[in-house]
Amino acid sequence: MRIEYHRTLIADRVRNQALHDALRRVITPGVTTVADIGAGTGLIGLMAAKLGAREVTLYEAAEVVAVAEDAIRTNGATVCEVIPCHSTEMEDPPRVDVVVSETLGNYALEENIIDTLVDARLRHLKDGGVIIPARIHQFVVPVISDRFHRELTVWDGVGFDLDLSAARAMSLNNVYVRSFAADDLLDRGKAAKEWDTVTLGSDANSEREGEVSWTLASPHTVYGFATWWEAELVPGVTLSTAPDAPRTHWEQLYFPLETPMALEAGESVLAALSSRSSEELGTHLAWGAVHFDRDGASKARQSMDLDKGWIP
Repeated sequence: MRIEYHRTLIADRVRNQALHDALRRVITPGVTTVADIGAGTGLIGLMAAKLGAREVTLYEAAEVVAVAEDAIRTNGATVCEVIPCHSTEMEDPPRVDVVVSETLGNYALEENIIDTLVDARLRHLKDGGVIIPARIHQFVVPVISDRFHRELTVWDGVGFDLDLSAARAMSLNNVYVRSFAADDLLDRGKAAKEWDTVTLGSDANSEREGEVSWTLASPHTVYGFATWWEAELVPGVTLSTAPDAPRTHWEQLYFPLETPMALEAGESVLAALSSRSSEELGTHLAWGAVHFDRDGASKARQSMDLDKGWIP
């Protein structure tokens, strides 16, 4: 069991406060029942209990469930019950007023939150109940700094009259967790656009795709794309991994281009992103870019795929 990972969650005060604020808005003391799906060490379920939930059911399939059970005993949280399985495996689960699931990754959907919460709405949630988070918005913006590109193309300068271009291509068909500064991004990040929105519990499509484009006001070289997400927990309470948002344990993602695109003023670049997520096959990511001239004609196209970035 990797307790260090769970320590990073407990240390994330921005995350914890946002979840606490969301629960406080929907829990009526002595009345509301809650299911915490993917409970980990039990923090969110314990917060629900402290806020007065009448019953809290915590679902956790990993070994950390033992930590949650101990935390519940230590804190005297008698309204809490731990179920040591994934919520989708539970037969005839109790219906609750609120389902909360913080199963979000640096790529928001990598822990299969879509499938989990579709099942939760169908089998765990009472009619008219609340799902937290309610929605996930995904954003993308061109990266105009070369510092990440230089990091990933060290293969070019290995020397000794050697060609490591195959390894270089693999590096550039991977996705990287990075923190971006404003200067790394087009229009200091203000040019970010939404490429996908998921309404959790009702949107059952775990295959996501979207396209957005930008027309540049001045010349820039595009080296790849930065992405992040914003989760609407309940109305008025959000959690964001944007570069200018309060810092969390999550970071942004870098989707590199194999060949940087040098754009003149008035030219455009289009980003296309897609993902597939499932419990059985994990998360697959693919992305591409098209460079258009001022008249809208295509000058260059690239397609990257995470499957090309793995060693066979």
